[in-house]
Amino acid sequence: MKLFNLNDPGWGRGQQNQDNNPPDKPNSAGGPPDLDEVWRDFNKRLSGLFGRRGGGRGPRMPSGGGLPSLPGPSPRFVLLVIIAAILLWLASGFMIVQEGQVAVVTRFGKYVHTLNPGLQWRMPYPIENSQDVNIAQLRTFEVGFRGSSRNKVLSESLMLTNDENIVDVQFVVQYRLRPDGAPAYLFNTSQPDESVRQAAETAMREIVGRKPMDFVLYSGRTEVATEVQTLAQSILDRYKTGIQISTVAIQNVQPPEQVQAAFDDAVKAGQDRERQINEGNAYASKVIPEAEGQSARMIQEAEGYSAQVIGKAQGDTSRFDSVAVEYSKAPAITRERLYLETMQDILSDTAKVMIDAPVGNNMLYLPLDKIMREAAAGGGARAGASGGNSGSSGDSSGSVAAGAAGAAQATSKTTPSGRSGSRGVPSGLDALMSSPYSN
Repeated sequence: MKLFNLNDPGWGRGQQNQDNNPPDKPNSAGGPPDLDEVWRDFNKRLSGLFGRRGGGRGPRMPSGGGLPSLPGPSPRFVLLVIIAAILLWLASGFMIVQEGQVAVVTRFGKYVHTLNPGLQWRMPYPIENSQDVNIAQLRTFEVGFRGSSRNKVLSESLMLTNDENIVDVQFVVQYRLRPDGAPAYLFNTSQPDESVRQAAETAMREIVGRKPMDFVLYSGRTEVATEVQTLAQSILDRYKTGIQISTVAIQNVQPPEQVQAAFDDAVKAGQDRERQINEGNAYASKVIPEAEGQSARMIQEAEGYSAQVIGKAQGDTSRFDSVAVEYSKAPAITRERLYLETMQDILSDTAKVMIDAPVGNNMLYLPLDKIMREAAAGGGARAGASGGNSGSSGDSSGSVAAGAAGAAQATSKTTPSGRSGSRGVPSGLDALMSSPYSN
């Protein structure tokens, strides 16, 4: 078989190459290197690397043509290669766990342990494998709407209340993984995020079904959200999902759009009713205390009057008993004393005195009130006068005093019938006091 040298400059030129440069003759010094020489030199160096000594034969050429066979490797080289491969394989077990994450390590598919953030090492693949889980991320999903409250999902938001009314409830749930909940999050449920959504929706439907419509719409939103969070968390703990619900926030609660107008009218009527009830309560709160105060004051006044009358009656009784005792000892003196005390009480409250003259049928009227006023006015006017004026005013005052004394003497010496008594007591009063217990 005839071989052609690829480095032959005359290759491909027909008979000129055969005549001038035969293929088995080495190239001239000025031509490119021969491929055969290059291959021989490579085989020698490779044989020296694998432990064979040079100077011998080159690589054995196959009888049928083709590439020559390489010599076999030495045991030392194979050992070095194996050790290097083992070291590289062990080094592949080093890993860096980011902050806020944990690495869940499994050995042949079974959970072994959890690695904390930082530089960690595990057995390399395929013995152990790891999966990073973010436990610091706050995850959020929406129920009843998507993005905006106008983008409603009626299959999630429409719920039935205790009083058989339908409400449209839209709420948001926020949750994160517990510090030790990464293995449970990965292995206990196939779709943990969807499990949280279904648990939250189930809890909301149950709590809304226990409450009346007005409570859910107005006063009970916070209470409903708290109860939903508690119930949903208990469901997730029952399935051991490793998830902690952080917040349940109700975004919007309203009746369905088909009955919105009628519901607004009912709400307005309810507000008017509440307003009137509040006004009535305010009026009652104002009037009732006043009535209670007046009632208490009247009761106290009645009790005081009762105590006063009873005390006065008891005092009069005691005084009458003492007078009766004294009267039994000295009737005449007691009657006179009673008469004088009675006249003193009567005359002390009046300024007009009627005098029954002993002669004639005319009664004298003594205007003591006018006399006393004129005396007081005259005394004030004469307070700053000279000594001479004071003498004349003394005479006038003396005459007034003399007149008052004469009237008192006449009164003490006359009786209503014109007869004068030894003690100045009327005969009718004397007869009455002589027998005080008679008719």
